Amino acid sequence: MWPRSFTDRLTSPLPGVRAMARLAREGAMRPIGAALAEEIPKLPFAPGPIPDPGPDTVSVTWAGHASWVVRIGGLTVLTDPVWSRKILGTPARITPVGVAWQDLPKVDAVVVSHNHYDHLDAPTLRRLPRSTPLFVPAGLGAWCRKRGFTTVTELDWWEGAELPAGGGATGSKSGARARVRFDFVPAHHWSKRTLTDTCRSLWGGWVLTDQHGQRVYFAGDTGYGHWFGEIGRRYPDIDLALMPIGAYDPRWMLRPVHTDPEEAVLACQDVGARRMAPMHWSTFLLSGEPPLEPLIRVRAAWRKAERPREDLWDLPVGASRVLEPA
Repeated sequence: MWPRSFTDRLTSPLPGVRAMARLAREGAMRPIGAALAEEIPKLPFAPGPIPDPGPDTVSVTWAGHASWVVRIGGLTVLTDPVWSRKILGTPARITPVGVAWQDLPKVDAVVVSHNHYDHLDAPTLRRLPRSTPLFVPAGLGAWCRKRGFTTVTELDWWEGAELPAGGGATGSKSGARARVRFDFVPAHHWSKRTLTDTCRSLWGGWVLTDQHGQRVYFAGDTGYGHWFGEIGRRYPDIDLALMPIGAYDPRWMLRPVHTDPEEAVLACQDVGARRMAPMHWSTFLLSGEPPLEPLIRVRAAWRKAERPREDLWDLPVGASRVLEPA
């Protein structure tokens, strides 16, 4: 039984009437037309084949926005899969999906960070077999089961489950016998899908760990805050952090729920991740910054932090990288 509301998990108050009125006056939630015309043709898009790394190696392929194809522990895991061209309340995507649906390997599991439309896309999920294991935040299971999914694991923050070779997820404190362990971790965000369900389900990120201890942290959608340090303490030696860098302008409104590029680099340091792959930019126009600005700023922030250039995986949409075992 989950609580009726997770409002007590908010780390900042949600925008009220005054904030909405200011936003309407300023009209600053979309880039200006000149920036769109100049920058959209330059957005990086380089689709390629999905690696088949085998059970001992990890690979990631960026399909766009927060959608990744993560191959870990011999499994293929989708994060926040959105293959639709358009989602409710947002202009159509400005870069195509980086991976054609028919080119996907068999999907062994899906993780969902929260229920906003740009992260939980019903038309995309309908493409999956209903037996596909779904790992979702607390309070979101009923939505998935209503759509016919039969293997749904709901987790609270700091809870985990394992997906063994046989398929069904099982709760456990040890991932030694499992192919992949899925741990749900906090984020500085919120949830809402209809007019009446604000914060009725939880939000967060995921730490995926294979049988060799290799770890990928998918941050989902989040602002900057204290949770990153705690995640790093509980899950040391993260090999790769998939971090959001876009949808941050106007800052006065979006700072509590969306990291900007500099904060994303700082969060990567806080969790102790060796590498960072930026996401949540160049796909949907959710805010006012120019489309290419997040990439320029994250590269500058990475240099300023004196991190090795090869550890910033600033991939084009559709591209892949392979994480070799240590």
